[in-house]
Amino acid sequence: MVATRSNSFPRSSRQHPLATEVNEHLNRLRASKEASTSSSSSISHKLNGFQDLYDCVVKFLQLPLSHHDLAHECADELLDGSLRLLDLCSTAKDIVLQTKESANELQSALRRRKIGESEIVSEARKYISSRKVAKKTIHKALGNLKVIQRKNTVSPSETVSMLKEIEAVTCSMFEDLLSLISGPKPGSWLSVSKLLHQRRIACEDAARNVNEFEKVDVALKSFGITKSEIINLEIQNQLKDLELFIQDLEDGLECLFRCMIKARVSLLNILTL
Repeated sequence: MVATRSNSFPRSSRQHPLATEVNEHLNRLRASKEASTSSSSSISHKLNGFQDLYDCVVKFLQLPLSHHDLAHECADELLDGSLRLLDLCSTAKDIVLQTKESANELQSALRRRKIGESEIVSEARKYISSRKVAKKTIHKALGNLKVIQRKNTVSPSETVSMLKEIEAVTCSMFEDLLSLISGPKPGSWLSVSKLLHQRRIACEDAARNVNEFEKVDVALKSFGITKSEIINLEIQNQLKDLELFIQDLEDGLECLFRCMIKARVSLLNILTL
């Protein structure tokens, strides 16, 4: 997990309103990180918060004080960091899109009344297979993310320190997001399954902490055993919830990706002058 610093920026930077605004965005994101679990609602909220942060960063990078601080220090390191973050965002977008396509195909199969049980099982297996591929991709991405975290160093420049702290906080968010999409480790499947198959009244509060990806995964494992109409309907409902969550993730990641590109372009413009 990324360790973020709680100190404010040096005095000269804090004198500018935009620097203060950046710091406020960072403080809110830190507080959100500490106060909430990595649930679907909190991740969607954080994506919106990061969009606001990067919008503010783009404005801050237009300031003369930013140009002065960035003129000759850590250029390659900052550019590499921004590129790695874009790669992480792109990976998350691809995984979400692949899951969406697999979920849509499975949902269509479940809705077709004339389709046979074997065809439904086949579509379920395809979805499970796509999830396994996604988890392998996530595992690799999380390994690359740890490399980014280790490379994060302290700089005497206030602007460079700010950008590196933003990089660290962004890495932490992507770690939470990718872990949420991946779902629980194999050893925790039993406890999650028990949670989801208790009576609805008994597990209502606890089930709120189980995200939409996990619910579909567990339901499909049960479907492979029982193949009942009740499980079929349950999966359809959970796929609808997953579809809504994926749409939120798609929109949030796309907007954040564009904001991050703008920030990188602003950084390139400064460092190539």
